[in-house]
This record gives sequence, C-alpha cells and structure tokens, in this order.
Amino acid sequence: MSYFTTGKIFLLPSFDLEVKEQQKINQFLQFLEDSGVGVVIAKYVQNETKKGGRPNCNYYHLFAVICYGFAFDRCTLREIESACKFDLRYITIMEQCQVDYTTIAKFINKVIVPNEEKIFSLLCKQIKKETGILFEDAFIDGTKYEANANKYKFVWKPLTFHRKISQKAYDIILSHGLSDSQQTTEYIKSSFIASALSRLKEKETSFDHTDYENTLKTLSAMLEKILEYESKEELCGPDRNSYYKTDKDATAMCLKSDYYSGLGSNMHAAYNVQAMVIRGFVFSYHVSQSRTDYNDFIPVLDKFHTFYKVFPKRVCADAGYGVLANYRYLKKNGIENYVKDQSWEGNVTGRRPDCFHLNDDGTITCLNEKIGHEVKIDNRHPKKADAVFFRVEGCNDCKFRPYCKQFMKEQNEDFKIFEVVREFQELKKTARENLLSPKGIEIRVNRSIQVEGVFGIIKQDYRRTRFKRRGLKNVSVEMMLYFLGLNIAKLFRFFETGNLNKYWVAPEELKAQEEVKPSWKKLSKRGSKLNQKCFAKK
Repeated sequence: MSYFTTGKIFLLPSFDLEVKEQQKINQFLQFLEDSGVGVVIAKYVQNETKKGGRPNCNYYHLFAVICYGFAFDRCTLREIESACKFDLRYITIMEQCQVDYTTIAKFINKVIVPNEEKIFSLLCKQIKKETGILFEDAFIDGTKYEANANKYKFVWKPLTFHRKISQKAYDIILSHGLSDSQQTTEYIKSSFIASALSRLKEKETSFDHTDYENTLKTLSAMLEKILEYESKEELCGPDRNSYYKTDKDATAMCLKSDYYSGLGSNMHAAYNVQAMVIRGFVFSYHVSQSRTDYNDFIPVLDKFHTFYKVFPKRVCADAGYGVLANYRYLKKNGIENYVKDQSWEGNVTGRRPDCFHLNDDGTITCLNEKIGHEVKIDNRHPKKADAVFFRVEGCNDCKFRPYCKQFMKEQNEDFKIFEVVREFQELKKTARENLLSPKGIEIRVNRSIQVEGVFGIIKQDYRRTRFKRRGLKNVSVEMMLYFLGLNIAKLFRFFETGNLNKYWVAPEELKAQEEVKPSWKKLSKRGSKLNQKCFAKK
C-alpha cells in the first residue's frame, strides 16, 4: 500500500491568495503607481529584437517583484527567481510569468543602476507623502560593509618604493647626461625615463659597451617597475592607499568585528556606507571608499538636498563628523548644529577636557582660569589655516600643568602658547550648547535608536553583512535596494497600525545638562611621568 504517492492530477492548479495578502499586494502596487517610478521604467520598455516583438517579461511587474522581495522577504536574486515559481504572492504580481535570476540581474544593471538616485528619491517622496513626515530631526551615521573580494588579494599604493626608485633612476640619468631638463616632482614619471632611454640609444657609440649594456638594462627594468607603480597609483586614486585585485573599488579597512582582535592588523575589503535617517526612514545615503566618516558628511546632505530641494531643520551626528568643514556647511545652509566635536566626551565627563575655551571678547581661558591674549611669534607659523597664537602666563604654579603640558618638550617655561582657530572654537561652542540643551538630550537619545538601529536591522535581522555585487556603482545600488526595502517594510507597518514609530520626547521639566568640572588631581595622573615629577618638586 502506498502512503505518499498522489493519484490526483491537476490540469489547471489555481489557489487564491488570502484577502489580507491580496489587499497588501494591491496597496503595494498602488504605492509604486503613485510614486511615478513607472515613468522611469517606461523608457526601457521597447522591442528588443531586430524582428520586433515584446520584452521577455513585464518590466513594471519585475521591478515590483524586486522591491517586494527586498522589503518583505529579504530575498536574494535566486530566491526571487524561486518565489516567482512557487510563492503565490510573487506569482500574482508577475501574472504567472516566470523569470530567472539572470533576467533579474540584467534588469537591475540596465534599469536600476543608471537611475539609482532617481528611483530612490521618487519612492522616498511618496513615503513622505503617505506618512506626513516632516524633515526636522535628521540623524547621520556610517558603517563599514565588507566587499565581495578576496581579502588576501589587496595591493598597497607603492609610494615608498616609487620614491626610492625615482631617486636611483634620477641619479643614473644625471650621471650619464641623458636629460637636459630636471625632474621637478618627487616621483619620477615613466615618460622621463623613456626619454632618457631614447637619448641613451642615440649616444650608444660614445659609451663603453659594458657601461652601455648595464645602464640600458637598469633603466629598462626601472621603466617597467615605474609603469607598474603608476598603474597601481592610478587605481588607488588620490584619496586612498589600497585596492583589491578581485574588486578594484574596494579599500582595505578595519571592521568593527576586528576591534577586539587586533585593530589595525586585520584588514578587509570594504566600503563606507552613510545613511541619513528621519523618523526611522532612510531618506539619503552615500557609499564611498573613504576610511573615515567626516569626508562623507557633506555628500549625504548634498544628496538629500538634490532629492527633496530642502535641508532638514536639525542634524545630529557623532564625534566622527565634528570637523570645521562640516560645521561651516551646516552654518552656511542654516541647519541647526547638533554634531559632536571630537573632544565632546572628554569635555562633558571632565576626564579629558580641552585645555582652554574661547571667550566672547576674543580671549581664551585655560583650565586654571588664566586669561590668554593673542600674540604674534616671528619664528613660528601656525600649523592650521586661519589659526592664531594665544599666550597664557603662570604655568609653573598651575595645578593642571601635568595634564596641560604632558606632550610638550619644554617643561620649565612659565607660559604656554595655544594655537587657536577662532571660527572652529565658536562653532564648537554653538554645537555644544545645542547638545547640552533639553532638545539636544532628546536628539542624542534618539540618534542611537534611529540611525544605529537601521544598520542593526540590516546587519543583524536581515543578515546582510557583506555585499554580493562588485564595483562602487553596483555596490551603491545594492545598498540602495537594502535601504529601500527597509523603508517600504516600515511604510506597510505604518499602513497596518496607522502610527509611525514613537521615539523618546524630552519632558518639559527637563533641564539642560551641565559639563563636569575637571579635577586637577585626576587629570594630573594622566600627565606624563616627567610632568608629575616636575609637579611634585614644585
């Protein structure tokens, strides 16, 4: 007796979706219709064969399936292919048309890649319209995503080797009189060596045969090496020092997983991903090759303004973005500054405070409440642009001396010179006052929830910790689909509940936070041993 064999034959198997799922799909398709993204896809819907005919699938339905997969099922392309065969939701959207993963990949490369930002902005505008979100409190943060590259196939920019071989080649060329012009740059160019080789061959008769052969062989080998170095430096570009052979746009970086296992020694191929989050939705993003966050702050805001023609009212970010260029940008565009400076934690807790602060009258006050005035020093130039020098007297009797002078060579001087960029100090002061206010406390609490929560959902819940595509442009599109899927999923939770996510709001009675007053006893322990000995003698 057979137990598991089936005897019934289905000529036309048909199963209807649940009413709830059908309504969800209809609402999803209506959302795409209202966004206007169909106009972008319409440019690519045309006859694709010389003999005429139709595309092998409906591009509008295919785009809907891709968005649906990334939003609700966290699918890969192969999983979307399988779902189009066996999942009634996908079958309904595709109207029983089956596609394979190569068709989906070709559609992404053909339609989504060249229109990445246009598609994202249209759908996010519709999300803003559906939810009624106001662009007030925006949060920016970044993370590093591992690239789809072999971590043992990285190449460092060969600047040191290029510099050494340049000096050797230049000495050979000068000693043999093979060039009338001088090399003006630190790194010799291949064209310079090629010109010297041509000159050497023209003067072959005036050289000893052995000397000629050795010089020709040496310069030829150097030319080959210089060409290799120039090729590697061109691939790296001016803003990074490494690339990977299996993904030339990826850069060697330390991921957070390396923090406890030798930070700086474990390098991975990765990209830097930035996101701007408002009320839990990602409204702007940026993918770069930068190993630090502060260079990507302005591109994220520029892209946001390009999408929506406005700036958010307030922007909050952590200390990795607190540099002068970013503060200037916020002030120029009328955005309230809630970005921590790099010494924020030390100043608020009193554990590692700044050694001075700028006063309203243009002077400075040191930790010991001594007033410093601007001075000019003839034999010394500021290290930073727009910086000026301030001098504070009476250091030998100062209790904060071990901390304040811990990195100075001259310990016995009764004064200290501070190099100050006034504009930066004023902007830092404004940002710090904003952050310590009740609104600043509210924004700081919500920053860790909203923007870091987005990366936590994508990495931990969606398990998307490594890119599948290669190349900066393709990786940016993949990240856009991740963010877009997350936004659509949150939108449909809003449709189901009728409410956006609720975040902490500061109570009216909350008072502004005060900085902890630094203790000279604790700070003196942080000074160098030499400074502590000097302080003990005093």
